[in-house]
Amino acid sequence: MNGLTEVTIAFETSHLVFPSLIAGVLAILGLAILIRERRSIAASGGYWRETFAKMDKLRFLGTLALTVLYFSLMVPVGNVWPNTGLGFLICSIPYVFLSGLIFLHDRGLRAVAPVAITALVAPTLVWWLFTDLFFLTLP
Repeated sequence: MNGLTEVTIAFETSHLVFPSLIAGVLAILGLAILIRERRSIAASGGYWRETFAKMDKLRFLGTLALTVLYFSLMVPVGNVWPNTGLGFLICSIPYVFLSGLIFLHDRGLRAVAPVAITALVAPTLVWWLFTDLFFLTLP
């Protein structure tokens, strides 16, 4: 019965719980899309030619590249200041700002200012909540 009241955490792998959960959900949703849209996906090259012609390549490829870069840099930057979450904070501010800029149609000062404020405030608030209130370390 003593084992029921003890909790052990494997810190080497505990940070992988949510990414694994999200990856599983995305895999199930992707499979559902493949099953539902199997006729369109297997259609002739015309369907795909039309899809790629209508696609906003800058936003799609830019977001994809930014996201890969974001996740690739978060751990190495976080290793400079271990167990502080600064890797998350330092990488999230430019990620939120640049991804916001990618999706703006008008990039004037009046449109960029809220994106810049959000890029500074939102990651800082999340970092503070996780670090000080929940006592969780971010990468």
